[in-house]
Amino acid sequence: MTRDFIEVRGAEEHNLEDVDVRIPREELTVVTGLSGSGKSSLAFETVYAEGQRRYIESLSAYARNFLGQMDKPQVETVEGLSPAISIDQKNAANNPRSTVGTVTELHDYLRLLYARVGTPHCPECGREVGEQSAQNMVRRILDLPEGTRAKIAAPVVRDQKGAFEDTFEDLVSEGYTRVEVDGESYDLTVDRPELDENYDHTVDVVVDRVTVSEGARSRITDSVETALAEAAGVLKVILPDPPEGVALGGSRARSTGDLAGGDAVGTASAEAGSDEGADGDRLVVELSEDLACTHCGIDISEIETRSFSFNSPHGACPECEGIGETKEVSEDLVVVDPSKPLKDVFEPWSYNRTYYSRQLDNVAEHFGVDLDTPFEDVEASVRRQFLYGTEDPVHFQWTTKNGTREKTERFEGVIENLERRYVETDSDRARDHIAEYMATTTCPACEGTRLKAESRAVEVAGTTITEVNRMSIGDALAHFEDLEAQLDARDTTIAEEILKEIRARLGFMCEVGLEYLTLDREASTLSGGESQRIRLATQIGSGLVGVLYVLDEPSIGLHQRDNDRLLNTLEELRDLGNTLLVVEHDTETMRRADNIIDMGPGPGKRGGEVVENGPIEAVVDNEDSITGDYLAGERAIPVPTDRREADGALAIRGARQHNLADLDVEIPLGQFTAITGVSGSGKSTLMHEVLYKGLAREMNDNTSVDPGDHDALEGIGQIETVRLIDQSPIGRTPRSNPATYTNVFDHVRDLFAETSLAKQRGYEKGRFSFNVKGGRCEACGGQGTVKIDMNFLSDVHVPCEECGGARYNDETLDVTFKGKTIADVLDMSVAEASAFFESHGQLRRRLELLEDVGLGYMRLGQPSTTLSGGEAQRIKLAEELGKKDSGDTLYLLDEPTTGLHPHDERKLIDVLHRLVEEGNTVVVIEHELDLVKNADHILDLGPEGGEAGGEVVATGTPEAVARNGDSHTGRYLRDLLPAVDLEGPRADREVGSAVEEDRGEADPPRADDD
Repeated sequence: MTRDFIEVRGAEEHNLEDVDVRIPREELTVVTGLSGSGKSSLAFETVYAEGQRRYIESLSAYARNFLGQMDKPQVETVEGLSPAISIDQKNAANNPRSTVGTVTELHDYLRLLYARVGTPHCPECGREVGEQSAQNMVRRILDLPEGTRAKIAAPVVRDQKGAFEDTFEDLVSEGYTRVEVDGESYDLTVDRPELDENYDHTVDVVVDRVTVSEGARSRITDSVETALAEAAGVLKVILPDPPEGVALGGSRARSTGDLAGGDAVGTASAEAGSDEGADGDRLVVELSEDLACTHCGIDISEIETRSFSFNSPHGACPECEGIGETKEVSEDLVVVDPSKPLKDVFEPWSYNRTYYSRQLDNVAEHFGVDLDTPFEDVEASVRRQFLYGTEDPVHFQWTTKNGTREKTERFEGVIENLERRYVETDSDRARDHIAEYMATTTCPACEGTRLKAESRAVEVAGTTITEVNRMSIGDALAHFEDLEAQLDARDTTIAEEILKEIRARLGFMCEVGLEYLTLDREASTLSGGESQRIRLATQIGSGLVGVLYVLDEPSIGLHQRDNDRLLNTLEELRDLGNTLLVVEHDTETMRRADNIIDMGPGPGKRGGEVVENGPIEAVVDNEDSITGDYLAGERAIPVPTDRREADGALAIRGARQHNLADLDVEIPLGQFTAITGVSGSGKSTLMHEVLYKGLAREMNDNTSVDPGDHDALEGIGQIETVRLIDQSPIGRTPRSNPATYTNVFDHVRDLFAETSLAKQRGYEKGRFSFNVKGGRCEACGGQGTVKIDMNFLSDVHVPCEECGGARYNDETLDVTFKGKTIADVLDMSVAEASAFFESHGQLRRRLELLEDVGLGYMRLGQPSTTLSGGEAQRIKLAEELGKKDSGDTLYLLDEPTTGLHPHDERKLIDVLHRLVEEGNTVVVIEHELDLVKNADHILDLGPEGGEAGGEVVATGTPEAVARNGDSHTGRYLRDLLPAVDLEGPRADREVGSAVEEDRGEADPPRADDD
């Protein structure tokens, strides 16, 4: 009989205190509570972890070998558990080859569509490409200069794994003796290639070796027809020594495989190795019976699904190898200050070095220019020739100890010289030096589309695959809605199922509020919330039933309008027959949930209990529930009575990056400003790409950043420095933790080194570091865990058997401070450590700053890789608060409320107000309305996301924006601002304003009021 509940008994993971809880199946259950109260410990470390452990247990004996080392969650029993899938906040991928299209599998369906019904066109002239005959190929070969040596080969194996011993036997039995394997020639009667069957290989059987002449027409014709028959309509023409300027017009072949070497990934014109002893100058051209442009004489290789994959050598642009970007010497980095004299203006070239001074002296004399002339005063055409090479030869003359030397040749230019040396040099030092003046730019060959020219020229209904990839998801859905009407009956039949899948996936992406993303956007640039919603849309598309989905704050990064659509999606997933367990602080999510598990009553050691488990009404009625107080309006984050006046303004002029529509905006100084707008409206582009990078370039002369496209930044002189506090990790290894990042650990190690036992044994501060030999456990290298390679599964980290996860050896753990070892201190929460080190002022002050930003629950030794983006950001904020500041600093924050309960959010808001009161300017990107209503100024972008966004919808105080009928943000703000008498979308649900009126002039509740 199917159980109606998932029953958890005796859960004691982390701070959970023998928790028993029942989770209704096939319902949407929200796990909420104060930050650090045990929500993730219950949902992820207990329920999901046990589900994952049971899944591994069901796989095979090989996987079960490791279960003895894998920690079972600290729980007595979990009954009624379904197969569990975790959809968390981790980024989708850090691989630059991953895009929105690839991680959603949309690109796979697009490749299939274009391979099956696409119409190839000539990449040169744009004409539709048709088939060609064997006679046409013979005519092409005979058009080569007489006497040209050529090999006619049949590609019988193309990029396939295997040793191919049987293939070689068959070829010998058919009378063939010569083959080329991965570009290397073999005589099968003498030597059989030994191939690694785990690698891709290409095998070309040499049908004939001919010398081009009119008398050889019959022989060439026979050989071409034989090769076409052997390789199903495809052949290769190999010219070991191609005459200069000769091009057969075919598709340049490329070889892969373990024998091909490093050069094999380039074009075939650089393909090395032949029995003629060619040195890499040979030409290999692939001809096909199927596709060729008779006008341009260009052959197109067979159209396959891999022809549209930028992760395959068959589809990737040969210049950038499918990355879409190339690294080139940047003119802006070579000439940083054009006002410098000509002899000193080129940063990589020092005039004090003889070679460079000789070059510049002679080129300047050639143009009749004084080397002391400022570079910006030199004619533009002359400046360009100094950088990229002269049009005419230059007479060089110089004196050596043996007399005067001279020569006349073209000057290659400073930039051309650097690029040539970067490729040719064998010195890593020289290459590293030149790399300092190089910048990543869009690949000029494919214009960032990643695909080769032949693939970019294939069209379906007049649209190429690269044009589809550059569409937003919303535009792509509209494009594919009626595509069948533009296809003929045959293509419609073929494409019907493919288009159905494409539309379904695009529709799911729109449902979760991602219609503004473009398909070619790099996955590594997505926020954690966007990555999670992409995986959520993928799961909806899978149509699974009876699954337990565990989600981590899916509302992060979503505007209230888009959040409503997300909740509709979650309900749809539930209605399919799945169970949803959602860790969430968003009140609207709680209101629409079937069941709420409220953890608490406090954070850390004061939490770990189930305060309430039931519908929202039960949570509201529970007097011990802080969450219930906020839902009922008995507690609320108050609205400021006054808004600050600006001390000036920082102006952004002509911002045009991505979807920004030539914006002119002003950021008031000395105020708390919130940048708001629906998802994809341009908030991050404005703050990160334009404002921060522009200021970093202007104020810090940071030439390594490339600001987004804009005209100017005005008013920079009014601020002293800019600090971006984003959600990037504070460390990328488990060795990094909050204690090391904030320097708390340095002070702790000093205290332990001062203990009597430490002095007696001669232990210094370094003894108590887990990053160096001496005091750490060498079995795990001070990490506390050991990584186990699971081969076909993700790596598993298990506690070190030697130290039991303590990180240190026994001798180091002998030393105690007030009865606690160094490992005990790392295991303390911030709040516990603050009380423990109460008498140590400097240490206590740093810990109190972490408490001020709502991180009192966090363990000092928690690995930075396990921190959420919001936690990492608040640690950085606490670090900034600890610095001595003279004011006039511009702080930029991106969604600082991520992962915060309203009760903790109040602490964060107090901190931001404190920064502004000290004379600084704070600018935040935020969707959380309780923080937005506390801002002095709002800059609302929109009106929609993607191409329909990028404009300023409203600016001013929260009250002014709330009265703007065009602002989505303003409409939702109305319910939270007592001074605005307009009704918002959720007017029937907000009672906080009424409670504030009842309080009269009483002080608002303290942020730490429990």
